[in-house]
Amino acid sequence: MEYLEFFLYGLIQGLTEFIPVSSTAHLKVVSIFFGIGDPGPSLSAIIQIGSILALVWYFRNDIFKLKSQSLKNIFDYFLHKRILRSIFIGTIPIILLGGSIKIFVPNFFDEIFRSNLSIALVSLLMAIYMYIADSSRKGYLNLKNHKYSDSLLIGFSQAFAIFPGFSRSGVTISTALISGWDRGEAAKFSFLLGMPAISIAAIVEFISSFNEFFAFSFLPLIVAIITTFFSSLLAIDFLLKYVSSRGLKLFIVYRVIFGILILLNL
Repeated sequence: MEYLEFFLYGLIQGLTEFIPVSSTAHLKVVSIFFGIGDPGPSLSAIIQIGSILALVWYFRNDIFKLKSQSLKNIFDYFLHKRILRSIFIGTIPIILLGGSIKIFVPNFFDEIFRSNLSIALVSLLMAIYMYIADSSRKGYLNLKNHKYSDSLLIGFSQAFAIFPGFSRSGVTISTALISGWDRGEAAKFSFLLGMPAISIAAIVEFISSFNEFFAFSFLPLIVAIITTFFSSLLAIDFLLKYVSSRGLKLFIVYRVIFGILILLNL
């Protein structure tokens, strides 16, 4: 049963981390539905490693372009490459907001925003925001011609993802579409921007709950991480292809149904 439980945690985490439906909300709500309980922030942070590895693997061709560079050229590449500067700028807001909350009000989410009522209301709010974004005119901005102010704006929206139910990919893709980004490029930038954000969040949570790490069984934990990795790959590939051609309509309908079902079961 423990292996099945951790397999389900990994499957939920992987499928919902990158699809705009909120992995935190689903790990809590869906886990309870299956009768296995909320995994909590500590276990969630650990199995997020699988999602991070999936991102690196999926975009490995972009990342490993550096392997033939000398150390000096690598430094110049990171210093001057436009997309890397955009990712850095876009990551600043979530570090400042998330760091401030973690330091000054560490139990903020558990006390208020991790409740089913909060998750349901946020899901419905995000459905409205995603509808507005999906109804926007097809944009012209992409990874090559966007401004740093565009990446900063998307970065500010990403900061809201620290609140359970918002969905990091949902809010960043939607903000990009409203700002005039092409659908496919908006999804890709959302993933690239997510690399440092997801990694930093997982590392901080892991360090803060390090003592709890040894309470988990090692082999079931490995099963969860591997399951997260492969299901994350499927989710990334699906979202990039689906959003490029069809937009966010499917996810909007899903979020409305998800929010209503939670409200009906309060």
